[in-house]
Amino acid sequence: MNKSDLARIIAERRGIHQRQADAIVDVVFDSMAEALKQRERIEIRGFGSFVAKQYDAYVGRNPKTGEQIQVPSKRMPYFKVGKDLKRKINESEGTPEEKPGSDAKATTATG
Repeated sequence: MNKSDLARIIAERRGIHQRQADAIVDVVFDSMAEALKQRERIEIRGFGSFVAKQYDAYVGRNPKTGEQIQVPSKRMPYFKVGKDLKRKINESEGTPEEKPGSDAKATTATG
């Protein structure tokens, strides 16, 4: 799923114009990015939390030449999944072998 898919779903479920849904999605993501930039933690109950982690500078290597390079310190977004989301994505749907009507063996186009 990408931003436009998300906006399309919002437009369909809420009965609003696509342009309005696009604006809503932009506001949400822009607000989240600005909050992380301001060193704020974002918590969406049941979904997860976002935080900008600080990474120190270090000496790395250019993988092609092996030359040492100085990598500057940086902040990177980090996502920690919430319990409800973790539970939802791990709900048992059964493996292909366990699902009714599924064939555990691969079949060819000729049968």
